[in-house]
Amino acid sequence: MNIAANTPAGHFIAGEWITGGGKPRQSFDPATGEALGGWLPGSAELAGQAIAAARSAFDRSAWPASPRQRAQALFEFADRLEARKDELGALIVAENGKLQAEAAGEVAGAVSEIRYYAGLARNITGRTLETAPGNVSLLNREPAGVAAIIVPWNAPVTLLVRSLAPALAAGCTAVIKPAEQTPLIHRAVIECLAGCPSLPAGVVNSVNENGSAVGEALVVSPDVDVVSFTGSSRTGRLIMAAAAPTLKRLSLELGGKAPAIVFDDADLETAVRELTRGALVMAGQICIAAARFLVHEKVLPEFREKAKAAFASVRVGPGADRQSQMGSLIDVENRSRLERLIEQAGDEGSMVLKGEAPAGVLAKGAFLTPTLFEIGDLRSGLVQEELFGPIVSLESFADEAEAVHKANATRYGLAASVFTRDLARATRVSRAIRAGTVWLNCHTRLLAEAETGGYRQSGLGRLHGAEGLNDFLETKHVYFEAGVV
Repeated sequence: MNIAANTPAGHFIAGEWITGGGKPRQSFDPATGEALGGWLPGSAELAGQAIAAARSAFDRSAWPASPRQRAQALFEFADRLEARKDELGALIVAENGKLQAEAAGEVAGAVSEIRYYAGLARNITGRTLETAPGNVSLLNREPAGVAAIIVPWNAPVTLLVRSLAPALAAGCTAVIKPAEQTPLIHRAVIECLAGCPSLPAGVVNSVNENGSAVGEALVVSPDVDVVSFTGSSRTGRLIMAAAAPTLKRLSLELGGKAPAIVFDDADLETAVRELTRGALVMAGQICIAAARFLVHEKVLPEFREKAKAAFASVRVGPGADRQSQMGSLIDVENRSRLERLIEQAGDEGSMVLKGEAPAGVLAKGAFLTPTLFEIGDLRSGLVQEELFGPIVSLESFADEAEAVHKANATRYGLAASVFTRDLARATRVSRAIRAGTVWLNCHTRLLAEAETGGYRQSGLGRLHGAEGLNDFLETKHVYFEAGVV
């Protein structure tokens, strides 16, 4: 499959496509290793140009004070994405390796999110109060300024939109840095934005990465007011340190190690079905994936066999094949990393089902079958660290207190799930788990209307929902004394 091989994906700055610069690099299909098309690496200089364009658009245009225009631009963006949904979905499959259904869901979710924030753009309100006779305070909500949005490769459309849509709704301007693994799908999304009649030049800019030069330039720039980043906790800590001298606002959704607690009264068929999907969605390459199965010792033997059978039955294959139930990893380097972790899991724990790279026609791709292993050592890196792949630990507990203790035993707190028929228990445990999202008797449900984000080292701030606007807004107090007649 050759996608736009003669037109490398360039940079979008001040309303123009920039195609000069360094030698084009290739983007590859992780399922086949085949080249898809070229892209141009960026630079700190190009990042500076993009920041200047965004700064000028914020400071000199009417965009920050035009909520109706912002809403219209977002609706236009959503319509243009929706009109190209099949093309965009196919490009996600080709460049990212995920299943067709996952790619279609990603585009549909992005369209929904954009329309949600288009509605909120016209409903950003402050408040007025009189603290004493004639003393009036006006508390206004205003856009924060220039937002840098750093996007990961695992959901290149959804994870862009969930930061960009609230930033634009709030009245910010933006500079985007896409992931090096998914530049072609990113260009297609920016093409949709570039054609929106209501979007002024310079409001949205995009510069491809080149190692870490572009991201670093965005984070340290005094002309960037907000950094919205989705990625690893390690990189999040580096961003916090680099942003400290300028004290800019940070919105960080970082790593996860989502525990799924299965009590002895749970519907095991439902639990296994939900957790198989929740663990293996996007081949486990998502921070909210169910990464640890914590199962009551009474039902552990039955759950183990059911989960093993469910994992073993998953058909791994190309995302474009409708018979596939799990797609490829992002690249063979990540497969090699995960294979080393599987060997470690065999050494430290008890292997229930060992994943492996398939042979035959799939051998050229970055495929890996699911792994399920049992472990009792909470201190193990296999339990403590985000593995980011189709590898899940199985752990036991004896009572509710131990279940909560084990669920909270890592430094992460992004998501979790609880399986039980006891509503009182579900309420107690969901309150006790230190995570930004807790699902009851299901896993991986995300909505544009409902906030998501992390506790502890899983991040700062919230995305989705009405609170998703907060990281892109400032509150200004305007005070005056009208006097008393």
